[in-house]
This record gives sequence, C-alpha cells and structure tokens, in this order.
Amino acid sequence: MGDSTDSSSSAAHGAQPERPVDDDESSGFFKRIFGAFSPSDTDSGADDGSNETAERHGQGLINLRDKVVEDVAIPKADIVSIPSTITQGELVHVFRDSGMTRLPVYEGTLDSPIGFVHLKDFALRHGFNGDAEDAFSLADMLRPLLYVPPSMRIGVLLQKMQSDRRHMALVIDEYGGVDGLVTIEDLIEQVLGEIEDEHDIGEDDYWTEEKPGCYIALAKTPLEEFEAQIGQSLTDVDIVDEEEIDTLGGLVFMLLGRVPVRGEVVEHPSGTVFEVVEADPRRIKRLRVRVPYAGSHA
Repeated sequence: MGDSTDSSSSAAHGAQPERPVDDDESSGFFKRIFGAFSPSDTDSGADDGSNETAERHGQGLINLRDKVVEDVAIPKADIVSIPSTITQGELVHVFRDSGMTRLPVYEGTLDSPIGFVHLKDFALRHGFNGDAEDAFSLADMLRPLLYVPPSMRIGVLLQKMQSDRRHMALVIDEYGGVDGLVTIEDLIEQVLGEIEDEHDIGEDDYWTEEKPGCYIALAKTPLEEFEAQIGQSLTDVDIVDEEEIDTLGGLVFMLLGRVPVRGEVVEHPSGTVFEVVEADPRRIKRLRVRVPYAGSHA
C-alpha cells in the first residue's frame, strides 16, 4: 500500500483547484469561442433552424461557466485502462476492442496512475512506419497525465488542456484516488453537442460491419433486425426462449445465464460467436459478432 499511497498523494496534490482565471487572462480563449457563434452569422436572414442552433450554442457556452468536471467525467468503473505490465499483444487487443486512442497506464491499480499511452506512438514504433521487431517498452511511450479535482469548472479545464496541449485528464478525489476521466472531446461536446467520428455507431445504426461476417453491434440491437441482416435465426434453438428476449444483449445474457465481463466470449449453438467488447457490472454495452456464412443470403 505504500507505493500506491505515495503515488495517489502526488496525484491528489497535482489535482488541487487552481486559482480562478480572471477576465483578462481568459478573454482571448472565450473570445475565440464566442466568435465562432457571433451574431453576424445568425442575424441576417436567420431562419428557425439557425435560431435554434444559436440557442443551443448559447446554452453550451453557459455550460462552460456553470458545469464542473464531475458533471461530465466518465465514471471510474467505465474507464478503459491498462497495467504497466501489459504485453504488446495484449495492448493491441485493448486498442482494437475499445476503439480508444489514449489509454491511462497504472501500476497495481488505477489509483496509482503513471501516465498514458497514445495509439500513434505505439503504431509508429511497432507498426505502420515503425520497426515491428523493436523491443516492446511501454515505459518509453508513456506521456504525462493531467490531474484535476471534480470541482473544477469545465471552462477552466478546457483552457488548461488547450494551453498544456493535453487531451485527457484523470479526476482525483480528496483522498488521492481516481474518481473518473475526462477528455477534451467531452468538454467541447458541452458547447457544440455530440461529436461523432467514423468509428461511432449512430443512434439509428445498431451495428457496423468490420469485415464480411464480423460485426460490432450495440447490445440493444433488435434481434429480428440483426437476424434479417445475417439471414440466420438466432432464436431457433432449445436453450433460447424467443418470447423472453428482444435484443442481442438479452440473447447473450440468456446463453450465459449472467452478465458477462469485457473480453468474454460466448458461442451460440449455430456457431455464431459473441465477444463482449464493452460491459459494466450491470449490463452489456457492445458486442463483436462473428457469424459463419454471414452475407451468403440473397
């Protein structure tokens, strides 16, 4: 416990609330934000849509002032992190399955963080333009983390992230333990609304096809729709009561008899394999589904 306590205390010290930024210091930053939504963009010929957009952006700017880090942070239970002892192959799997580009690294437990590793650094050293035969050393790729208290205003944190060129921060509680995680994207979304990239599954899209026969699907995917996609029935087996389930997550729960953990693999009698990509102790969130002969239907 000694090492963990020392590192946690250091993290807590780094997370002490900073002196509030006065108007002169922050004016340049907020002027750029406000400038993006200046009246000149909406006053002339504005319609209902542009007025609604301006109203939403105005509310977003209020969020910068009124909301604090704990309002937007990812809870500790949902943080995808890795131990300092991870192997190269294991790290590849975590990057692939999580879809994250930055992963916090810890020694022992997450309450003893030592930095984070960036996908780009890993790829350039061990793949892409790097030498895949280089000896794997996680320590050589570590970048420093930013530590912040849960009470910090998100506008102050956004400015600090911008000035320090840090895109990720760990939220540290009063005892030095990790309480959550926040990224610069989380903060910007408080102003602009949801930002989706090419790897996100849209609200109306329950799954995306990685390659023929392999899907990343939300656990809430309706069974009937997915069965129509793959041309196979997943409920026409004795151990599945189709009257009791409506989603892929419900199917996996019924096959296993409990909530699976992240990384667990469940095989359907038909040969379809479900890999749990994301889950918490209460529910399944995302699945990788490998379907034999998928796509062979007309």
